[in-house]
Amino acid sequence: MNGKQRIITALEVKEPDCVPLYIHGINEAPIIGIGKHLTDGLPEPKDFRLMNVNDQLKLVDTLFMIHEHFDIDGMTTFEIGHETRVDDLHVKDGFGVVYKLSKHGIPVPVGHPIKTFDEFKAFKPPLPKAEDLGLLHLAIDRFKGQKATFWLMRGIFVRSWRLTGMTNLMMNMINNPEFVHAIAQMILEFNLAQLDLLVEAGLDVLVIEDDIASTKSPMISPAHFKTFVNHYNRQIVDKAHEKGLKVVRHSDGNLWPLMDILIETGYDGINPLEPQAGMEIKKVKEYCGDKICLLGNIDCVDLLPTGTPEQVELAVIQAIDDGAKGGGLIICSSNSLHPGVNPENCIAMFEAVRKHGQYKKRLNND
Repeated sequence: MNGKQRIITALEVKEPDCVPLYIHGINEAPIIGIGKHLTDGLPEPKDFRLMNVNDQLKLVDTLFMIHEHFDIDGMTTFEIGHETRVDDLHVKDGFGVVYKLSKHGIPVPVGHPIKTFDEFKAFKPPLPKAEDLGLLHLAIDRFKGQKATFWLMRGIFVRSWRLTGMTNLMMNMINNPEFVHAIAQMILEFNLAQLDLLVEAGLDVLVIEDDIASTKSPMISPAHFKTFVNHYNRQIVDKAHEKGLKVVRHSDGNLWPLMDILIETGYDGINPLEPQAGMEIKKVKEYCGDKICLLGNIDCVDLLPTGTPEQVELAVIQAIDDGAKGGGLIICSSNSLHPGVNPENCIAMFEAVRKHGQYKKRLNND
């Protein structure tokens, strides 16, 4: 099997020839740290947005090389180059949300353009642009169907709170639900229009990236989740399935109070199964592993930053033992490979999956 075939088979909760390997997300520093084993002339680690064009092209090429060299089965893509620079510390996206750049990898939303219903009524949302899919097009051209292409689409909850502010959104779920529904509908229409572009480009797997939980619990009640979030995300899932895509739900945190809702919604996979949040892969596999593919669960909070390669290998073996039988397992980290991870441990994870993840050799010998 090639990488795309492995990923699709696992998302159908069937056994491929070996457990698929995937990088959900990776920041600039680990790309460079891992890439130093493969190529020269890499830029110094800093935010992609602050690099010159030559350094940006080198970083993207190195990311592709990592996927090729370590036989990673799927490639994550997302918008790049769609933001405008406000100053050396801030950028603005097409919706007008302002982000502060962070040395920890993920820019932090600090400017929310729609705080009231009146501001919403005067707001003109952007239209999705084909040019924002540049990384997807590059990946499809590079891998020519040998690896599955994933696209990270911001879900309803994440885009809503970025537009209006987290506290403001939650308060309005009680005080002004019409406002919250209006924002959600606007985002849904944008996402469905972008989905058409993604299908036309040749995407394989849609990831609805919609963080909804802390390590203790979801940030909103199951009732509010059904009403203000899942009602809209479900329409994206349904349309993506109609178009022939697989769909993965991404959220950090403790999802147990929402698991039945997510399974019933029809997602093909769930990611990233954060162990610190009680999402141990053995427990999840026993609960729903015959209904949905599990993507995760190698700890990127403690293990990948400070563990040893030997400990990483043991964690991969344990994840395979706990989650691979019968299919429906894709190994990746418990969130992105962020600037704090040790590149040597990332390599250990890649190599361990290939060493220990062969179904015929090991996994069915009870």
